[in-house]
Amino acid sequence: MGFYKLRYSDEIIEEVRSRNDIVDVIGQYVHLQKKGANYFGLCPFHNEKSGSFSVSPGKQMFYCFGCHEGGNVYSFLMKYDNLTFPEAVKQLADRAGMKLPEEDDSPEARAFRDKKQILLDINKEAAKYYYYQLRKPQGQKGLEYFRDRKLSDETMNKFGLGFANVSSDDLVKHLKSKGYNDGQIIEAGLASHDDKFGTHDKFWNRVMFPILDANQKVIGFGGRVMGDGKPKYLNSPETPIFDKSRNLFGLNLAKSSRMGYFILCEGYMDVIAMHQAGFNMAVASLGTAFTQGQAQILKRYTDTVILSYDSDGAGTNAAIRAIGILKSTGLKGKVLNLKPYKDPDEFIKAEGRDAFEERIRDAENPFFFEIRIMQNDYNMDDPDSKTEFYRKIAAKLCEFTEALERENYIEAVANKYNIGINDLRSMVSAIAQKGGLVKPAERPKSGINKKVEAEDADKKPQRLLITWIADEPAVFDKVQKWITPEDFTDELYRKVAEEMFKGLSANSFSPAAVVDHFTDDEMRQKVAELFNTTLANIETREEREKAFHDIIYDVKAAGYKKQKESLGRDDPDYFKIIVDGKKKLEELSRTKISPDD
Repeated sequence: MGFYKLRYSDEIIEEVRSRNDIVDVIGQYVHLQKKGANYFGLCPFHNEKSGSFSVSPGKQMFYCFGCHEGGNVYSFLMKYDNLTFPEAVKQLADRAGMKLPEEDDSPEARAFRDKKQILLDINKEAAKYYYYQLRKPQGQKGLEYFRDRKLSDETMNKFGLGFANVSSDDLVKHLKSKGYNDGQIIEAGLASHDDKFGTHDKFWNRVMFPILDANQKVIGFGGRVMGDGKPKYLNSPETPIFDKSRNLFGLNLAKSSRMGYFILCEGYMDVIAMHQAGFNMAVASLGTAFTQGQAQILKRYTDTVILSYDSDGAGTNAAIRAIGILKSTGLKGKVLNLKPYKDPDEFIKAEGRDAFEERIRDAENPFFFEIRIMQNDYNMDDPDSKTEFYRKIAAKLCEFTEALERENYIEAVANKYNIGINDLRSMVSAIAQKGGLVKPAERPKSGINKKVEAEDADKKPQRLLITWIADEPAVFDKVQKWITPEDFTDELYRKVAEEMFKGLSANSFSPAAVVDHFTDDEMRQKVAELFNTTLANIETREEREKAFHDIIYDVKAAGYKKQKESLGRDDPDYFKIIVDGKKKLEELSRTKISPDD
């Protein structure tokens, strides 16, 4: 497990996991329903409409049959909240009320300390420093700016707002006094270096907005310049802890909202003003256009996103782009009409909370929003232009691949724009036939796929045996009479079998514990898949006995074949091993082995 063991022993890791039932933990993030022995829900790691995400209380593992993501409770938190392994252990220990051993502070342990944690520590210290400066005489103009924007002291404290001094190296000096070096400060995105000025602050003469991740950790900053300097807004650069495309401003607070929807804004001040007015479900992208990664994050918490973008041309274009991203991610979107005001901050200051709530209730369907914007390009008094506009609507209706949904929208459009419904249906059909509503199925290219299928077929009995033992540990006594880990021909399968056999022999086997012996994400996913292979078409006791026997035989035969191929004829034990192996297979073929006796 590499670096993990420097922090916590296997015993501590297992105790933390045993005190955190995976169904309870994942159930806080994913709506799960019990089906048979397992629980199912919509996978939080890819877009799907039918629940293929499985959580097994018996194995203490999760697995998605759609995207094949899988693992134990640690793997889930590491993937879902972008945590390191030690961070996941700490979070689950806190949840269980466990006190972890003190971290080793020796020079050796410090040398191995996770770089990500150092950068988080630097950012946290910087946030405290900016916060302190805003409330000192040198931060007076920053404080006046926020007060002019009608922010209360409570709101400023809640968001940790701060100020970067006019001096160009105040923060660098402060962080160096705390023991951090130039390289670490630069890598955290808080400083730059050049020959003329040396290492100097990235942010100066700016009000500062700390950016926190979903776990309340400071990962970056946004800064607005005081006066007319350029750029007006400056954000932290990409760092090992700050990926703008996969984080959202305000998410650390909005994730606790229970409103059932999020409001997506363009700017930091919009989010802050909305939270101050009681709309604590507001978030914003981080100085960049809304991304697919940000949509996937929102999907973890809600299925509906209301866009509250500026009402100018740029805001309208951004909203149209965001609608497409929401739709492709499987999220329902709506659009707020803020006119005659430019942004939500202006609207709330002028009209108040109740009026804004009314606009939320009246938020526009995204399809009709796009059509309304599109209509601006056409002269509805000109028959040719009007017809072309209707063709554009019909083309957009073709984007609905589900027949019932398409028909519902055809009816709604016909009513709204006073178009004959049969005429609109005919236009949609004609355009669909030209462009094709349904893409033809892509057939696999010959050669490559066949090879993969053959390889999978060779490994299948080994996968099935691992799953069978994991599902029914009681069969291990029967299996180990015939099978050893060396009989597994695939290296990964053999390693999994070694951990399983070791745990089962010691009466301490846990599929979830086996996963922790694989630190690579891809390997963890493959191990999870091994533990979730299914046995199909086994209905009677006879079929079950035959399947169990055949699987054991096939695994033994594959092991024998590999052993035979690895031996040279000049090996002194060659003939003995060949003969003994053949006898063992013959004996196995004649022996009845039942998983139920």
